[in-house]
Amino acid sequence: MKLLMPYVTGGIVPGWTAFLSAFEQAGADMIEVGLPFSDPTVDGRTIQESSDAALARGTTPASVLADLAGARVGIPVVASTYANIALRPGFGDTLTAAGVTGLIVPDLPLDELAGLDVPGVQVSLLASPATPDDRLAEIGRRSQSFVYAISVMGTTGERDRLAPSAVTLAARLKQVTDLPVLLGFGISTPEQAGEAAAVADGVIVGAAVMRRILDGASPAEVGAFVASLRAALSEVAPVR
Repeated sequence: MKLLMPYVTGGIVPGWTAFLSAFEQAGADMIEVGLPFSDPTVDGRTIQESSDAALARGTTPASVLADLAGARVGIPVVASTYANIALRPGFGDTLTAAGVTGLIVPDLPLDELAGLDVPGVQVSLLASPATPDDRLAEIGRRSQSFVYAISVMGTTGERDRLAPSAVTLAARLKQVTDLPVLLGFGISTPEQAGEAAAVADGVIVGAAVMRRILDGASPAEVGAFVASLRAALSEVAPVR
């Protein structure tokens, strides 16, 4: 089965954890929860807008994790944040207390991975179309849950089509790791999700989800969109 991980910015609206339940009910396998950050270097306009909105509400990493600790989610939750938050002493303990099982830190260099102290939390590393083969192999070896394959060079955001570089990168990663390869950055429609999953083990969908939330969509409405992604993935044969 192809894996589906939708994204939500923590604290984006009051009662934001209702989206977690909606994603689970819609068939998501994992959920990525972004900890709002003032300078999100790899995030495009939509995720930046959602981070700004959450921060304006007074959201902090601690408040997001406190909300998660009180939520009932039956699928894995993966936190995403930036290095100057992730490298703080005790950060791993707060993740564990919140029930978070995975972590993505897009601006943490591979060479500084040893400084990340998150026992019990599986770290997934990012690979881009420009990553050289030797580095790609090391990313595959040192990732712990899945490898986050960036479909394009650039930031997150909705796009009109799946970039050809996504296909090439997924194929390269499948040669160097047995971990699931999940494609993200720019997957915006069920059709694109199906196309991406044909060459990878699953997809990560962020900006397309957050655009709906920013436009005022309810958990049920966003859940319907996630369900349409699930349906598209269900039609894709496994990667061999």
